[in-house]
Amino acid sequence: MAESKLSIRNLNLYYGRKHVLKNVSLEIKSCRATALIGPSGCGKSTFLKCINRMNDMVENVQIRGKILLDGEDIYDRRVDTTLLRKKVGMVFQQPNPFPMSIYDNVAYGPRLHGIKHQMRLDEIVEQSLRGAAVYEELKDRMQKPALGLSGGQQQRLCIARALAVEPEVLLMDEPTSALDPTATLKIEELIVKLKEKYTVVIVTHNMQQAARVADDTAFFLMGEMVEFGPTKNLFFRPADPRTRDYVTGRFG
Repeated sequence: MAESKLSIRNLNLYYGRKHVLKNVSLEIKSCRATALIGPSGCGKSTFLKCINRMNDMVENVQIRGKILLDGEDIYDRRVDTTLLRKKVGMVFQQPNPFPMSIYDNVAYGPRLHGIKHQMRLDEIVEQSLRGAAVYEELKDRMQKPALGLSGGQQQRLCIARALAVEPEVLLMDEPTSALDPTATLKIEELIVKLKEKYTVVIVTHNMQQAARVADDTAFFLMGEMVEFGPTKNLFFRPADPRTRDYVTGRFG
């Protein structure tokens, strides 16, 4: 049985007076892929951003409850958010490569964390691009602008950039929603490989995608986590009628 990498306990989040997340509790297992599904505006992406404290950057946010990473409360005042975000990487809906070379995109994080030796940087860049299944496509273009890549290549480059700082958890917020079917398939195949080494949490509106890549799935509705469990159970034997209605397409 896989151990919990993240324990979320009675998590509540408010934007001003608006109660966005309501008493969310779940255990995210180590080296598995967990999908978050539900209709737009139900709190999935907000929840994801809580896991590496990106909501700290939003004004007028109040967060109550606990998120434990390997048993340590990430909202403890002593936590260094820079180190937290090194452990918990994030890949966004739209590919967001920096306006610099492919090489410098991947080397950016390691340099920020003090790695200066060229040979070591070369190793990290190659390993990270291989880890994101894009090295063979880009190895002869390292000094070319990253913004010249296709959308799918840009997204895999962003995954490589996240891997370069050796995270333990990889958060993905609808990473294929802006991509064509071929690029989407490559990202899905990559997620299946990544979960052998990393704990992956993915927000997706594509329920077929959740079924293909996720070991566990959580269904969110109006800020609540309605149901959580093994993906097959949630899709084929849902315990809550609201989950059944959503996965069978009656709403959402």
